[in-house]
Amino acid sequence: MAAHEQFADDLVLYAVDALAGGERTSLEKHLAGCAACRLELEQLRGDGALLALSTVGPKPPLRARQRLLDAVAMEAAASSAVHRRAEQDARRSWWGWLGWAATAAVVVFAASLWRENTVLKRDALTWRALVGQQTLELEQARSVAGALTNPEAQRFTLVARKTPPQAQGKAIYVRNRASLIFLANNLPSLPPRKAYELWLIPLQGAAIPAGVFKPDAHGSATVINPRLPPGAEAKAFAITVENEAGATAPTMPIVMMGAGE
Repeated sequence: MAAHEQFADDLVLYAVDALAGGERTSLEKHLAGCAACRLELEQLRGDGALLALSTVGPKPPLRARQRLLDAVAMEAAASSAVHRRAEQDARRSWWGWLGWAATAAVVVFAASLWRENTVLKRDALTWRALVGQQTLELEQARSVAGALTNPEAQRFTLVARKTPPQAQGKAIYVRNRASLIFLANNLPSLPPRKAYELWLIPLQGAAIPAGVFKPDAHGSATVINPRLPPGAEAKAFAITVENEAGATAPTMPIVMMGAGE
């Protein structure tokens, strides 16, 4: 039964000599071994002949005319359905391709924006670091200039004790701003793991640590704005040799000391 249904549409085209190619060959092979399909083919050819005679002769039986017309209509409907399915598949394929293309374009655009955003963030961080460093340097320069030119600044000269005055230090202190600038030269080199420590000697009370430092190869050193208690009144400044970490109280002997000028 399935074989007859497979060749039913081809029988109509074969009956009117409209079937060609491989389909015609396949149908002819089937007809050679199928009596039912050969009988159906003969009936279709007979119906076709009666339909052709209907224009010049007696009217053919309505049953024969209707069978042929139904068979032709079924073939046309099947062909139209195949054509519609082909068009729908083509449209789905086209829209599917467009969907993938749009997705790929969005991914590429997003990746480009991400790269540009990363570069901009990196540049912003670099400029922020540079501006921050320059701001610190500018503030330090302003502090040094303010201390050097402040009319209330006290100046202290520190000299070596019990030796010829070779090493020398200058301390500029602004009490109301707790600002201190210390400059030294010709300082002797230090033993390993040792450092010089500067001390503020107040009018009353214990000496106040004012910074740990080491001289360079030429014996020069500086201490700029160490942490000092606000308003401490200085009677003198002194220097001792301490461990690298510094001390909370001077270790004797005092190697340099100077009072206010």
